Amino acid sequence: MLTLLVVLAIYGVMSLVAFAAMALDKRAARRGLSRIPEKTLHALELAAGWPGSLLASKLLRHKSVKPSYRVTRWAIIALHALAWAAWLVWRFARAG
Repeated sequence: MLTLLVVLAIYGVMSLVAFAAMALDKRAARRGLSRIPEKTLHALELAAGWPGSLLASKLLRHKSVKPSYRVTRWAIIALHALAWAAWLVWRFARAG
């Protein structure tokens, strides 16, 4: 149970970091300043920050239209969903 709480805490912290990065990138885009590379934003999503990135996209309307960005983000979300599904199957197979 402790491990699950640690993993969920990581998701929370990384979501805050990803949300902040998206907000900073949106601000830079509006001001014509240097942007955060998409690879960096995707790395944050992959590192458990996808919930924050998705929320930022909805609330800030940032990276919500660009198809290539959206496809990659949804692929990352699918990868996380598959990992969680595999963990659940393994956990219930062990318990049963």
